[in-house]
Amino acid sequence: MALSLQAGVAEAIRAHGVETYPNECCGALIGRDGVVTHTLALPNVTDEGPRRRFRVSDRDYLQCGFYHSHPDHPARPSQYDLDHALPFFSYIIVAVRAGTPEDMTSWRLREDRSAFDEESLTHAEHNQHPDAASSIHG
Repeated sequence: MALSLQAGVAEAIRAHGVETYPNECCGALIGRDGVVTHTLALPNVTDEGPRRRFRVSDRDYLQCGFYHSHPDHPARPSQYDLDHALPFFSYIIVAVRAGTPEDMTSWRLREDRSAFDEESLTHAEHNQHPDAASSIHG
């Protein structure tokens, strides 16, 4: 499994994580066939406090994949992430420590929902898929 990020995608995720720090950011990954061409920053609508949780509205959740930040924590899925994720979507997590973006990882929930498997992230040099509104989950 691999997820490829077109030029500018990783930078957009990191910038959003810095913009919302010390709260979690969240957004959608948009692309096709495992290539992320764009991101869509989404509002964090959690009622539990955006410092440690993110929640996307049901309408916004119809996107194809998601990213969020972990302020002052590693870029690894938490138990909360495991409890609320859905299989077949890619989930990118960027660690933001003291307002500076650090590690960025991508994860996919197993179909049996038992655990996440890490996806490799690559950075595409050019737009291989111009239809940015299409799904990236496979």
